[in-house]
Amino acid sequence: MEKLMNNKIRFGIVGTGTIAHRFAQAIKNVSNAELVAVASRTKENAEKFGDEFDIPVRFDSYEKMAQSDVIDAAYIAVPHSGHIGCSCLMMNNGKHVLCEKPMAVNTAEAEEMFRCAEENKVLLMEAMWARLVPGTLKMLELVNQGVLGDILGVEGKFCYTMDEDEMDHHVFKPENGGGSLLDVGVYGLNFAEWYLGKDVEKIDAHSDIYNGVDSHTCALLKFKNGGIAEISSAILLRKPNEGYVYGSKGYAHLRRFYAPQEIEIYLNNGETQKIPTPYAGNGFEEQITHFCECVSQGLSESPVVTREQTLYITRQMDEIRKMTGVVYPQDK
Repeated sequence: MEKLMNNKIRFGIVGTGTIAHRFAQAIKNVSNAELVAVASRTKENAEKFGDEFDIPVRFDSYEKMAQSDVIDAAYIAVPHSGHIGCSCLMMNNGKHVLCEKPMAVNTAEAEEMFRCAEENKVLLMEAMWARLVPGTLKMLELVNQGVLGDILGVEGKFCYTMDEDEMDHHVFKPENGGGSLLDVGVYGLNFAEWYLGKDVEKIDAHSDIYNGVDSHTCALLKFKNGGIAEISSAILLRKPNEGYVYGSKGYAHLRRFYAPQEIEIYLNNGETQKIPTPYAGNGFEEQITHFCECVSQGLSESPVVTREQTLYITRQMDEIRKMTGVVYPQDK
């Protein structure tokens, strides 16, 4: 596939919802990418979105975008249940794919998506933007430097409440892979893995069920190294969106743990420190830049947001849903 002369990766957005708007805003600030197309199921939505972001090519079907030669990569921004279909459609037509998190509704779908990427020799990456923001990179650096000593615990809460007029949103529908765990709990599970690793010994979880999906989930993960992670997610309950990383020498407090713009360090010896970690734009810029670098280098997967990581977290979400009784049609 020929790229434009400026060597920028040409993106098309699949979907025109809230997250697609955020991506379209961020890509304006990325030097190695450009947004050249948008696809929606309706011509009206594609035209409206295209006008808002000055996108030259608008498609009224995902199939038309996949079959075109105007894009190198697609950003999948449809509800969770549509990720596998849209991603494989694009990959089967030779397009690289950056798929919004969670990449798949369950492990079987995630494995099928990665097989599709391998067969078509294209890059597939989950859009776990939180792993690439400056705050996360700095926190990982501090942990690796031993500032907090041995990491013994992690706590992460990502909770919000939807408005009454939003109760028809796809996040409340089992057929769309709805619920708080897949919507925002995925951030907490990744957060725990970043600092405690993958050797989970036991998981205990409880959920409040609304309309067949989890409106509130609390999970406790016990690691073989002795570490414990407490993860909370909610879509009908407001809690402080914050996280903690606890170590033998002290702890770190991160407001909006998934994308902290400041890290507060509190050591056992009484020392404290506040470290600014701002990101440019809305935080999506880093993941777009990284994805494009991987494409330009001909990589089969991201060395940071790896297949192993995506599959690991997806398996954890499957296990938690099994414990709490949340079943999607895709599971049957």
